[in-house]
Amino acid sequence: MKILMLVPFLPNDQLSGGQTRWYNLIRHLSKQHKITLMTLIKDDWEKKFVPELEKYCEEVLVFKRPKSPWTFRNLFLTLISFNPLVVVRNFSLEERRAVKKELAKHKYDLIHAETFYVMPHIPKTKIPIILVEPTIEFSVYQHYVDHEVPWFLKPIYLFDVAKLRFWEKYYWKKANKSFAVSEDDKKVMEKEAPGLNAGVVSNGVDYKHFQEKMIIKKDPPRILYVGDFKWMQNVEAVNILVEKIWPEVKTAVPGVKLWLNGMNVPSNISDYSKKDSDIEITQGVPDIRDVYKSSTVLVAPIKGPGGTRLKVLEAMASGLPVVSTPVGVSGLGLTKGRDALVSSSEEELAKITIKVLTNDDFATKIGNNGKEFVKNNFDWIKIVDKLNKVYEETKIK
Repeated sequence: MKILMLVPFLPNDQLSGGQTRWYNLIRHLSKQHKITLMTLIKDDWEKKFVPELEKYCEEVLVFKRPKSPWTFRNLFLTLISFNPLVVVRNFSLEERRAVKKELAKHKYDLIHAETFYVMPHIPKTKIPIILVEPTIEFSVYQHYVDHEVPWFLKPIYLFDVAKLRFWEKYYWKKANKSFAVSEDDKKVMEKEAPGLNAGVVSNGVDYKHFQEKMIIKKDPPRILYVGDFKWMQNVEAVNILVEKIWPEVKTAVPGVKLWLNGMNVPSNISDYSKKDSDIEITQGVPDIRDVYKSSTVLVAPIKGPGGTRLKVLEAMASGLPVVSTPVGVSGLGLTKGRDALVSSSEEELAKITIKVLTNDDFATKIGNNGKEFVKNNFDWIKIVDKLNKVYEETKIK
């Protein structure tokens, strides 16, 4: 089949969860389909990932978006229109023209859109569209407003949440078929848009890739957190980890280190390493397997809702024990206490982490259980097999 795929950020296997997801989908889908990819970048340095994508795509078309969401243009258009900031920030008139031209020039069997906010680039067409929501955006921003925004600014932010909610539901219904990445998100979509028959195309992990490399674990032991800090859920989780869990663990386990690895690290996160020499922060590690496999435990006290966490799947594929919240493992269908260690209490998360760090047999058991769970349920090959069936059911007959 000939597929036109639209994603908001340039896919690659070195940055954030969504970009890793799209890279792996394209890599596996290309074995059966001809894919033309359209995507946005904010910096020219990102183009270094294009040659890798060209191995799997017929064509890769890249368009610019503003480097910062907080430009005067973005804020002005958000205030005077019924478009939420995420739509304004990620819309390119050049891309919309290119999509229209591409659809007129070539015969496509299907359009695959990832995130609702790429949908404004697609003109009216008879070509079937499938839309996959990697996260329910309005619920993420609602959580942020509820917990982070001062009361006197809440009305402004809540208006943007309302706009997000309206347009997400609009595009779910507009697509020929809409999908979530977890059963939990699917239920939200169907509750918000009565009559919508949503499906699930979950996140995955390249299990074989994570087994191919052996790394010696760092000594002393390391607690790990991985994430792209442009996402508010990661900033919130690290603040909880450093301020509420880390002090207890550090007191109980002499010599332990805390390793924060990711992209777009803000100053308030980088300041943690200046105040505490046992906190290490890294960015842009070439091979993420080195990070997971040399650590002792992934601790992910995630509170913000939405999606399934690729960091959790990748850690489990690496045999790394996972300690997280119910929100952090939601939608995975794992067995708590066997495949991962889960609690909503920061105090309990600290106790569980201490047990993993001080009991090697227990840590190995949890790590092995998690690895087997991911192998059986979340390997990308299984995910793409399901997506191929969706393509066949949805394409132009």
